[in-house]
Amino acid sequence: MSADGVAGCGLRLRTGLAKAVLSEVARLLERLSDAGETGAVDLHSLPMTDGDRAELEERLGRGEIEATLSVAGVSRVWETRYAGVWWVRHFGSDERIAAEEIAITHVPQILVAHPADIRAAASALRDDLATQPPQGASEESRHVGP
Repeated sequence: MSADGVAGCGLRLRTGLAKAVLSEVARLLERLSDAGETGAVDLHSLPMTDGDRAELEERLGRGEIEATLSVAGVSRVWETRYAGVWWVRHFGSDERIAAEEIAITHVPQILVAHPADIRAAASALRDDLATQPPQGASEESRHVGP
């Protein structure tokens, strides 16, 4: 069988895991809605076939929000067509998937700014404002006094 035939077989082979994952996502989404409790399904630890993964991606679909991060490798995050259900995929240096999960939350933690980063940003912006004159200010408007 050719390489193309093998790849085609891999995409058709389904174990039923996609449906099981979808059922778990539905349960977790109800908990988020009812109690504000977040959750996740670790896809990397499941024995999913290419067909299972393709089915899961197709059934969850894509929503309006996507982000690509470059922090200790590339990560891609997108909201599925279901609000509060996020697909989070982390790549290793070899560009292979290193970790992957479906996060059920308002905003995935990887997208939330860390408080220390926010403090550093506030300080940096304050310093920038103190050392730089406003754009468009004329030479005359910057002089005070006679």
